[in-house]
Amino acid sequence: MKTEQKQWTAEGGWQDIKGAGLNGSADLVFVFGSRKLLEDSSKYDEVRSFYPSANILMGSTSGEIMEDLVYDDSLAVTAVDFEKTTIKVASLNINDAKDSFDAGVKMAEELSGEGLAHVFLLTDGLHVNGSEIVKGINSKLENEVPCTGGLAGDAANFEKTLVGLNAAPSENQVVAIGFYGDSLEVGYGSVGGWDNFGAERLVTRSEGNVLYELDGQSALDLYKMYLGDKAAELPGSALLFPLGLKFDEDSDTIVRTVLAVDEESNSMTFAGDIPEGCYVRLMKADFDKLIEGANLAAEHTTQKGGDDAEKLAILISCVGRKLILGQRIDEEVEGVQEVLGTGATLTGFYSYGEISPVVESSRCELHNQTMTITTFAEK
Repeated sequence: MKTEQKQWTAEGGWQDIKGAGLNGSADLVFVFGSRKLLEDSSKYDEVRSFYPSANILMGSTSGEIMEDLVYDDSLAVTAVDFEKTTIKVASLNINDAKDSFDAGVKMAEELSGEGLAHVFLLTDGLHVNGSEIVKGINSKLENEVPCTGGLAGDAANFEKTLVGLNAAPSENQVVAIGFYGDSLEVGYGSVGGWDNFGAERLVTRSEGNVLYELDGQSALDLYKMYLGDKAAELPGSALLFPLGLKFDEDSDTIVRTVLAVDEESNSMTFAGDIPEGCYVRLMKADFDKLIEGANLAAEHTTQKGGDDAEKLAILISCVGRKLILGQRIDEEVEGVQEVLGTGATLTGFYSYGEISPVVESSRCELHNQTMTITTFAEK
């Protein structure tokens, strides 16, 4: 497996960052960039001119990751040429499915087949229920086939997200990549680093990923109380206080973050389901724990092995972490590189949701406010 990276910025135009030895030969190209840049279809045409025969996956972001730095308003391009692994791609418009669960089923059915080793999923970040699409995928994939990926972002604007496969990206798109063969080593890890605070609260009224009441009281009013003056900045300011959700006493905590608020219905829409009867607690940031969590996620991926010099790492971290860490944001990416080694190729983006198993033996889940890392290497 060989990789190379290019970057586009307004100041420098196109620049070769790493590798630059594929001479246009690539099987798969990841392109992560700001929504405004991806709305310009000429950017897709330019990437296509670099890699005329590759499958090109594009997604909008809340920040781009290239090696050990985080950028805004750039394009991060990573091309991969596999030696022993084959891939298959699938895409659909969410409006062509019954719902998000059905979209996940359709994706998994299209990719399922002999030798499937891994699925990477990238979806619209605002018009897809992330937890439902993951449930749909899980319902059709074999237990030993993991799925990782994320929901596209749009800075902290929450206006429009774009995803594309072999075409200029657009809204409402779902894209999945299937990797086949026994030569591919895939590692994955997903860790948060947030602290719980306040009382545990019962979800007393919700519909799917729309939350109305906690302990019989308005969830939106509760958020506004904690946010104070920042309540006027909703939904973006709610990223400062995600919800830690547990389905029962023995389950792992899944973090959920807000995508939208509706003052008229006094409701909050989350990236994934908030089922009635489960318990939640508000969470707040601890700077050092967030960075430590990114390092731990990287350590989890190393359990799968793979030569650092031939390893690709896709980092998907939540926009909420970026807002909290501010000028320290590069630290969580630098920590990942320290764990994986400078020989590894790092790319990725800041998202509206992350997809990964909680632990290696479990099915994939939708996460929020985590650093989620997927590594690929051929043996």
